[in-house]
Amino acid sequence: MSYLEMTKRGAVPVSDASAELRSLFIRRTYMHLALAILAFAILEAVFLGPLLPVMAPMLEKMMSGGYSWLVVLGLFMAVGWIANSWAQSDKSPAMQYLGLALYVVAEAVIFMPILFIATMMTDPNVIPTAALLTGALFIGLTGTVFITRKDFSFMRGILMVGGFIGLGVIASSILFGFALGTIFSVVMVALAGGYILYYTSNVLHHYRTDQHVAASLALFAAVALMFWYILRLVMAFSRD
Repeated sequence: MSYLEMTKRGAVPVSDASAELRSLFIRRTYMHLALAILAFAILEAVFLGPLLPVMAPMLEKMMSGGYSWLVVLGLFMAVGWIANSWAQSDKSPAMQYLGLALYVVAEAVIFMPILFIATMMTDPNVIPTAALLTGALFIGLTGTVFITRKDFSFMRGILMVGGFIGLGVIASSILFGFALGTIFSVVMVALAGGYILYYTSNVLHHYRTDQHVAASLALFAAVALMFWYILRLVMAFSRD
């Protein structure tokens, strides 16, 4: 798509957009992020509530560990790649929304085991505490980017390497049977924080103004990653 064509449809880089268009893009991005989080919460309530008898065989398979979980992670990565490709599609807004919806459903499915275990713990505040901590960190990191206006795009390579290392450690733990301890969870929370800084700065500087769906998916993925490992930490401290 040429720059002229993008301009005609109001799709220009955020850094080149008018203040009004930039503000509209940011509002749309965070509105879609909020709706994605709400949809995720509703799906989890349904999966682990009324639909638990239906989801039980899948949940049992996922919680059996070993190669089953490795297959689940592989499928999740494949679905995530497809969903992200659809969300970034220039051809159809419907395809973009389908990508976001697919990713939210995939996240809801992969979160079932850890949330099921969390609901079985004696402390009923485990999930709310993890959610509040995730929200507080997200707001703090987002505010840092919006206040400083700093471009964190230089972090792309670091985050890619960190992500691959994290996946390698997770795969190794499944294959060789060692536990991922507290330090790993802390490192992954820091990695998720890096992703939030990176994607938030892209919202301010690098996305096109018609890419609010793709931007919200990227932020949702980072928030979900942070929530997962904060929840692991809260569960570990709760057991202690």
